[in-house]
Amino acid sequence: MSMVQHEQDSVLQDTSRVAGRQALRNNVEAAVALADAVRSTLGPKGLDKMLLGSDGSTLVTNDGVTVLETAKVLHPTAQMLISTSRAQDDEVRDGTTSTVILTAELLVNALELVDRGIHPATIASGYRMCLPIIEKVLKDISRKSTSNDSLNTVITSLAGKGDQGLQNVLAELAHNAAIREGTGIPEDTRIIKHRTGSIMSSKLVSGIVLAKSRVHREMSMKPDTGRILVLDGGLEKRKPEIDANLKITQLGAIKAFQERENIDLQKRVDDLVSAKISCLIVRDGIEDDAHIMLADAGILAYRRVERQDLEDICRATGSRPIFDLGDIDDEDVGVFSRIYEEKWNNVDHVIIEGPTKSGNTVVLRGSTDLRLEEAKRAFDDALGVACQLIREPYILPGGGASQIALARQLRRFAETIPGREQMAIEGFAAALEAIPRILSSNAGLDPIDELLRATAAQADSKSAWQGLDINSGQITDMGEVSVTEPLSVTKHAISGATEAAISVLRIDDVLWAKQDAQEPDWREEGD
Repeated sequence: MSMVQHEQDSVLQDTSRVAGRQALRNNVEAAVALADAVRSTLGPKGLDKMLLGSDGSTLVTNDGVTVLETAKVLHPTAQMLISTSRAQDDEVRDGTTSTVILTAELLVNALELVDRGIHPATIASGYRMCLPIIEKVLKDISRKSTSNDSLNTVITSLAGKGDQGLQNVLAELAHNAAIREGTGIPEDTRIIKHRTGSIMSSKLVSGIVLAKSRVHREMSMKPDTGRILVLDGGLEKRKPEIDANLKITQLGAIKAFQERENIDLQKRVDDLVSAKISCLIVRDGIEDDAHIMLADAGILAYRRVERQDLEDICRATGSRPIFDLGDIDDEDVGVFSRIYEEKWNNVDHVIIEGPTKSGNTVVLRGSTDLRLEEAKRAFDDALGVACQLIREPYILPGGGASQIALARQLRRFAETIPGREQMAIEGFAAALEAIPRILSSNAGLDPIDELLRATAAQADSKSAWQGLDINSGQITDMGEVSVTEPLSVTKHAISGATEAAISVLRIDDVLWAKQDAQEPDWREEGD
């Protein structure tokens, strides 16, 4: 036995090792430190964080995932939790702070149980037993959302991000954009920023907006419906496939060569006319000689359009990109309802409207880059919540009411479990109550008193919608004060936090590879 141990020590001589309960304790400390970094941002009374970059840049934000992703974190457990919050943000665009806080609370409660002699595997089993109960309770207390409910839910998601006027403007923009698209996919709505005017002057534009002007001023706008073609290439003079040198031996040969090139250009423009194309969108360039040809043919054209913009135009108009104008098929041609240009802040913009509601652009305005960036992050969250309500139109009470209702039901469920998992289930219930406690604390209220008041109110009224109205400091029906949140956000946050906590619980050995000595990178001056 000693020989085996000696061999293990020899193999791991260049590795730092932390095992058993100490490994768990270190991981929990990392999770708690991460949660403490965003704890004060939770809720409508949450505070902002100022993030200073190594380059001297400054960022003020209330967004939990932005704080976590901006911070330089080395601990692997903390990085795991940041990945969990990023997954929450990618999936439902909200609830990232709640996810990190809940994960940390689950781990803290698990560590207490481990210290009392409960095996981590038993705790993990108890945590997993909670998920079916949570899903059932959330489904039972949720309500089908109306259009007005959806707008109020989006406003709730923006609580603490800017003033009330900003929240209302961004929420209405996000709500209307999600309804107009109708796909429930946030990426289907384009967002452009203009550093001019006020945030309050931001607007939703029906159509794809590009900072482009037509290639020739004699080209006319298209106020009526027409056919549009997207070219994934350029309308330029053809180049030889091989490098060659031309030796001119006769006068007029160059002119004849150019005329043949123009004839080829004219033929491709004629192909567009034959296909009854009214507007041409090109990814690369358009030859100068082709500008007047297109204008004479009555074809409106735009060049140097980014690939992502091409994809958005295709989605809005039903077109498909082609690579050669000599191979135009009716299935490749899209339809627009109208195309027009406007000048914003002395920059020409073209707006391409498709025949359907798909393809909308939100124009965010602001006086400073810092203000615009924060508005963009807030709008992204609002749009994600609005789209979630399109896909799954069910809402839950906010103000910590959902978490309190879940904790009450889990404690009842724990009484039916005879094994040690019962203690883990009670620990899960206690972790859920961290959300209303922190909401109260951030609002300057006593967290224990407010939790007890809300729990008693739910028991007395037999309603899970009794929660804490932070603005008034009263326990009331969250539906009456329009403080709601999407079912999908809460459900995803709890399941993500549970899986992250269980993953950390299963780690009982942390091995740190020692870095080899490296030679300094000395460079002579001038190298």
